[in-house]
Amino acid sequence: MDRSLLILLVGLACKAVTLYFVLTVVRFGLRRPKPYPVCPPATRFAVVIAARNEEAVIGRLVQSLLGQEYPRTLFDVYVVPNNCTDRTAEAAADAGAEILLCDAPVRTKGDALGQAFARLSDKGYDAYVVFDADNVVDRRFLARINDVFCAGAQVAKGRQVASNPKQSWVAGCYDIYFSGFDLLFNRPRAAGHLSAKLVGTGFAVKREVLEEMGGWVTETIAEDAEFAAQCAARDIAVAWVPDAVTYDEEPTDFLTSITQRRRWSSGVMQAAGKGLPALVGKPISPLRLDMFAFLLMPFEQAFGGMILLISLLLRLGEGGLGAVPGLLLGGTASFLITVMAAWIFLLCERPKSARNRASVLLFPVFMASWIPLQVFCLFCRTKRWKPMRHTGAVKQTDFA
Repeated sequence: MDRSLLILLVGLACKAVTLYFVLTVVRFGLRRPKPYPVCPPATRFAVVIAARNEEAVIGRLVQSLLGQEYPRTLFDVYVVPNNCTDRTAEAAADAGAEILLCDAPVRTKGDALGQAFARLSDKGYDAYVVFDADNVVDRRFLARINDVFCAGAQVAKGRQVASNPKQSWVAGCYDIYFSGFDLLFNRPRAAGHLSAKLVGTGFAVKREVLEEMGGWVTETIAEDAEFAAQCAARDIAVAWVPDAVTYDEEPTDFLTSITQRRRWSSGVMQAAGKGLPALVGKPISPLRLDMFAFLLMPFEQAFGGMILLISLLLRLGEGGLGAVPGLLLGGTASFLITVMAAWIFLLCERPKSARNRASVLLFPVFMASWIPLQVFCLFCRTKRWKPMRHTGAVKQTDFA
C-alpha cells in the first residue's frame, strides 16, 4: 500500500474517533444529569485499599473513612499491604483499619484487589469500594454511593479532585485535567446513560457483578480500564456520582508526572489488547461502542501525533522559512485556546476553588506532553507498576 494512502487512512480513522467524542459532547453536554434521590442507608460496604509503602498517608485516609456520615455498622475498612518495606500495615491498624495480608505474590494492584475480594466474598457485603492510599474522602461519599445503588446501579464512580493543586503547577494541571474530563466526558455520559470513566480510585461495585465475573480478574497495570471493559462487554454501565468526592494527591514535579502518565497510557493500551477483542465479539450497544472508542483513544493520540509531526515537516520542507510564521501563528492560537479552556473547566467544575495561575498558563504544556508520551508508549510500553511517593503534606482542612 502506498505510504501516502496509509497515512490518509490512519488520519481518517483518528478523525473518526475524535469526531465521535465531539458528537457525544454536542449531543449530551448541555443536558443536566438527573440527580439520584436520597435514600436511607441500606448498602453494606467493604472499603478496600491496596497499599504499597504508604505509611505517610494511609492513616489520614482511614480516618476520613471512619468519619463518614454513614452508619458505622454498615461498612468496614480494609487495608491490603503488599510488597511493603515500611510500616504501612501498622499505621493502617493504628488508624482503625482491618488488615488483609496477601497469601500469594502481588505484581499489580489488580492482584491485591483480587485476593482481597476473594477473602471478603463470604462476609455478607453488598458492595465493595476501592480507594488509593493517598486519598482523602468526603464525609458523604458512602451515602451518595448508597443512593446510586438503591436506584439500581451496579457500578459507580465518584468525582476525583486534586488535593494539592496549589503545591506546584504540575499538581494544578491535574486538577484542571480532572475538571475538564468531568465536564466533557463524565457529565455528557451521565446525561446520555453511558459509562463514566472508571478511574482506579473512588469507585464501587456490587457484589453480584464480581460474582458474575468469577471474582476480580485483571492482568494489566491498568486494572481500572480492564475492569471497565469487562463491564462494558456485559453491558453494565458505570454510574457517575459527582457528589461522592475523592481528594487525590497528585505529583508535584513534571518527571514524576511523566512516569505516572506513561504507566496510565501503557496500561490502557494493554487493556485495549484484552478488551477490544471481547467487545468485537458482542452485539453492538451504545455502552460497548463508547468503550470501544475509549480504548482506542491512546492509539488515536499516538497516530494523530505522528501524523501532525509529519505534516509539519512536510510543510516546512515545501515552504521553507516562509512557512514558519504560519506555524507560529497556529501554535500561538492553540496555546491561547487551551489556556481559555483551562479557565472554563475550573469555572464550570470548581467555581469555589483557589486558582493556580501558573497551572492555567502552563496547562497547554501539560496537555501537549501527552502526544509524545502516547507515541513513546506505542513502541515502548512499561509493564511494571511503580509506586508513587506520597507525603501527605497537605492537610484535609486545606482542601475539604
